[in-house]
Amino acid sequence: MSRGPLHFAFAIHLHQPVGNFDHVFEDHLTGVYRPLLDAIHRHGAYPISLHVSGPLLDWIERHAPDFLDDLGERAAEGHIELLASGRYEPILAALSTEDRVEQVEWMRADLRRRFGVEAPGLWLTERVWEPDLAADLARAGIEYTLLDDRHFLACGLEREELDGVFTTESGGERLRLLPIDERLRYLIPFRPVEEIEHFIAGRRRAGQRQIVLGDDGEKFGGWPDTREWVYGGGWLDAFLEALNAARGRGELELVTTREATSGPSRGLVYPATGAYREMEEWTLPRPAARRLARLVATTSGAARTDADAGPLIRGGHWKGFLRRYPEANRMHKTALRLSRLCRERGDPPEARRAIGRAQCNDAYWHGVFGGVYLPHLRRAIWRELSAAERRLREEERIAFEILDFDLDGHDEIWIHSARSSIVISPQRGGAIESLTVFRDGVNYVDVLSRRIEAYHQDPAASGATCEGGEDMARRARTRNDGVASVHERESEAPVAPAPDDAPLALLQEIAVAPPHGPGTRQRSVIADWRRHPFRLTDLPDVVPDSGSGRIRLRLESEPGLPRLEKTLEIRGDGRIEATLDWSAADLPEGSLVATRLPLAHPLRIEPMVTEGESRTPRESHTRIVTLARSERGFEEIDQGELVELAWPAAAGGAGVRLNPERDPGAAGGAE
Repeated sequence: MSRGPLHFAFAIHLHQPVGNFDHVFEDHLTGVYRPLLDAIHRHGAYPISLHVSGPLLDWIERHAPDFLDDLGERAAEGHIELLASGRYEPILAALSTEDRVEQVEWMRADLRRRFGVEAPGLWLTERVWEPDLAADLARAGIEYTLLDDRHFLACGLEREELDGVFTTESGGERLRLLPIDERLRYLIPFRPVEEIEHFIAGRRRAGQRQIVLGDDGEKFGGWPDTREWVYGGGWLDAFLEALNAARGRGELELVTTREATSGPSRGLVYPATGAYREMEEWTLPRPAARRLARLVATTSGAARTDADAGPLIRGGHWKGFLRRYPEANRMHKTALRLSRLCRERGDPPEARRAIGRAQCNDAYWHGVFGGVYLPHLRRAIWRELSAAERRLREEERIAFEILDFDLDGHDEIWIHSARSSIVISPQRGGAIESLTVFRDGVNYVDVLSRRIEAYHQDPAASGATCEGGEDMARRARTRNDGVASVHERESEAPVAPAPDDAPLALLQEIAVAPPHGPGTRQRSVIADWRRHPFRLTDLPDVVPDSGSGRIRLRLESEPGLPRLEKTLEIRGDGRIEATLDWSAADLPEGSLVATRLPLAHPLRIEPMVTEGESRTPRESHTRIVTLARSERGFEEIDQGELVELAWPAAAGGAGVRLNPERDPGAAGGAE
């Protein structure tokens, strides 16, 4: 039985992503961050450890600097320990070594400048860990970071050992690791204070010397139903009073995370790659995620976090999102390419900072949190990437590179100038996968494809409802019984909109047969070049002109489908002229050849009519709507517009001009 007080390190992580709406920042500042820290101050429940993400720090500096002044005073008094991180809240494991170190150094320098403090401790974004992070963090001046206890349990430690600090190393560089108690994360603030008191007292009676809570501050009023529970229902005041009462009895002592790491090390550990439990589930594709859920239910049941085998049942790594979502991978690989180019060109500060902001993690992944489904977060990333590349390519004439741009094992064609940047994929039908015009600061092809997620019901299911009965029962908890966390609210969604047959990109071609029978509108695809590889018939031609130049290239489908040739003429300002030539004899009479144009932003589309040709293409417009899960439930999200131009196959050819003018009358997606 422990005779001394149990040391309790209370670490709070406040964050908002680059590109989030001002009203979201404002609502969380006034409804969550201020009342949370004011209550802690009012009760004198100090010390605490606090991390404020870089994007949130920037917004508060502009809109509510008094909040930061107050934090600075409390930090100077020793009440608040400020934690570092990557400056713009990146997943550090997804960055190059140079970018990791720089992001952390930026944050530490800003904390030093704004608050006059050194920050040897680090909040690891989404607790995504890779073993080689230890060396990079140490080089950036970090002495310790926090990881979920499952990181330690998964590499063979016992739960009873996790009441101290551990040491790891990489390349001879040392880093201390502090385990976060996952069970406490699920108790605070969702369960009644008496239940939390009982848990903490039990840990002390069992001889535990130290316990650590590290979690999102947004759960203290920003998650569904928590504001009324935490503040209106009096939970927070009761919790802080209980902490002070335990301190008065000599049973509990509040410490900073730095103090929690100051004792002797419990020894050397080597956590494997991983993240918190839910993240490892979310990163898996649907079939694997469902198999994992069945395995967990069979092995661990409801007491999952306490089950002996629970932490040994692992999901995927965060980088799996880059495979699942090509849209996220394009942003990620563009940032990597531009970061390298930036260093080669002298690292101009404005470009380097824009790349740093583009590395903010939220737009790259999806679970209950994560924002790859949110257009405004993706747009913010492309805006920063566009600003960086515009600075790096000043005065540059049009040029091309043939390289594996997205690192998937197949070459792309990267065409760039002082005014635009375009990536073409011969492997995927010769389609244009990104079209970034620097003047506009947008990628016109920033459209998320529709797909079936693990939480969507099987398409064959009937009687779908948004929320299962178990979830509704959790929502019905009384005030005395707590509130459900967002993880408890995860449930099966209705059937999603029909998924796209191939990831959406610009200038994707299909051939369709005419509808069968009177009154039917259904059509059948008889040739699909979208997933079919094309080859360059020759190296692209660079054509000088009075502007920044033009590049002409010709792509031809490889054997396996009817012949299709695609000639693209791309101007430095992003204008594109596409000419299609196909073998009409290989297609049935009455069939159509269509090109598909998914658009995130308005773009002028001009079908080209050959001399003496009076026919114009059939043109259709449909909204691209996804159904995605969030902490608020399920949301239909407008991703943009799919424009399809279809010509009679007998014509043997067609063409279209694409002009990226911000024309509000042209086709495009919601801003």
